[in-house]
Amino acid sequence: MDYKQMYEEWLANPYFDEKTKQELRDIASDENEIKERFYTELEFGTAGLRGIIGAGTNRMNMYTVRKATQGLANYIIKQNAQEKGVAIAYDSRRMSPEFADEAALCLAANGIKAYVFESLRPTPELSFAVRHLHCIAGINITASHNPPEYNGYKVYWEDGAQITPPHDGGIMAEVKAVTYYNTVKTMSKEDAVAAGLYQVIGADIDDPYIEELKKQVIHWDSIKEMGKELKIVYTPLHGTGNIPARRVLKELGFENVYVVPEQELPDGEFPTVSYPNPEAEEAFELALKLAKEKDADLVLATDPDADRLGVYVKDTKSGEYITLTGNMSGCLLADYELSQRKAVNGSLPEDGALIKTIVTSNMADAIADYYGVKLIEVLTGFKFIGQQILGFEQSGKGTYLFGFEESYGCLIGTHARDKDAIVATMALCEAAAYYKTQGKTLWDAMIDMYERYGYYKDSVTAITLKGIEGLEKIQTIMNTLRENTPTEVAGYKVLSARDYKLDVIKDMTTGETKPTGLPQSNVLYYDLSDHVWLCVRPSGTEPKIKFYFGVVGTSLEDAEAKAAAMGKEVTAMIEKMM
Repeated sequence: MDYKQMYEEWLANPYFDEKTKQELRDIASDENEIKERFYTELEFGTAGLRGIIGAGTNRMNMYTVRKATQGLANYIIKQNAQEKGVAIAYDSRRMSPEFADEAALCLAANGIKAYVFESLRPTPELSFAVRHLHCIAGINITASHNPPEYNGYKVYWEDGAQITPPHDGGIMAEVKAVTYYNTVKTMSKEDAVAAGLYQVIGADIDDPYIEELKKQVIHWDSIKEMGKELKIVYTPLHGTGNIPARRVLKELGFENVYVVPEQELPDGEFPTVSYPNPEAEEAFELALKLAKEKDADLVLATDPDADRLGVYVKDTKSGEYITLTGNMSGCLLADYELSQRKAVNGSLPEDGALIKTIVTSNMADAIADYYGVKLIEVLTGFKFIGQQILGFEQSGKGTYLFGFEESYGCLIGTHARDKDAIVATMALCEAAAYYKTQGKTLWDAMIDMYERYGYYKDSVTAITLKGIEGLEKIQTIMNTLRENTPTEVAGYKVLSARDYKLDVIKDMTTGETKPTGLPQSNVLYYDLSDHVWLCVRPSGTEPKIKFYFGVVGTSLEDAEAKAAAMGKEVTAMIEKMM
């Protein structure tokens, strides 16, 4: 059935409601819009679903959510795990509560109990809830930091991490096998509650989650000393972080927490920003204004589902607020956690490990080497860090110390198996209090790290290519690079080329090859001379292709100049392939 026939089927089939049909009638004269909505099905990938909200097979709506949930239910039943139940959370986006209920009622109709949060909650708390309730799986309705027209559907497995092999492939196959929307099961909420298959959760999860976070505190003494002095500005960016972030900071003893009033309340329209992403400069405009009024020490922003944390810190010498990238804040926290745990305990575990993704700063390698712990590198996606933690638990070998990725996400502790911006908020404030007792700011601590490890500068250039043509261009770029490995980039010699799709690392000097040792993924990575690197990968959650790179300088200025030159060359390289 082609896209036009599928469009007509949705209009004619009594299964689809009148509101959906009216939305489709309204685009009857727009051939391109019909094609975009129906040329394919919204793909259930390794992270679940993510797409624009609207009617159609290639959109996020109640029908695509039900279909995905029916596939998940079928897989759970085949695993004989239906008695364990599924935890469901959602964020502040459009249709999030409705999609959460659609998923819950589909599960209930399949005899699988759904534990549904009473109101919006952060992603890491969903991860915690799966483990706390001993569920077989979890569903989180969120599109993270995407623009307001998007929503998504993430699936977690019983270890609390997003699905990885073999479960991701198994669930994807079951979702694909659901070919007819009207064969999907559902039931009324009243009947589901009466049957004990729909249970509302809230404080019974909130309280133990917050207690787990507080267990990660190393220096209660520093918080007690500086909790009344440290000034913190925080914004949840209209998302889920407001209540838990403020709660944990208050319970720790931080008394001067100023929340950006315009961005405090949940709002799926994200009216104060065009892009609710703590990586974006505009997200901090209101927070920085408040920070200057209050003379704040640090400025924090969590994304809508509170798994990513953006940070600005005050440089007391210049009086300016300096942004910390995800690599910078991740390394700052890694160094703090490792140094202070070693100081308090006298040593770090012999089998201790610091885990990072392949596109994360090589400063992490230097930190691991300095503290004598193992550095483990995984594919992009925090689920692969969660997979390593599970491996430690199952084998009894390996102690998780810290894990992070460049995209503003880290995890302290093992209470969750996804990025946790609430625990990161808590830990950064603790670190700020500790360094304040030493007469230092977080920026001073960052400079100390640069002087110890080297002036690492890491950047990413992302090109957005929407629609069918965009996907084709992204694939063309990847094919071009895969078939024509560069020998030089920005004046740096390519020493080795890693192709994670073909599972091969090639030494460009000798021609020798060896396996990457990681799962297959459409990613290309180049190790360059002078400790420079470049990595290319399509985004797994947005219509983008990303070019990551890192340099090492002799000073901040030298690193900035090298990174700027590298960025210029990478952009020119992209333009040639477009």
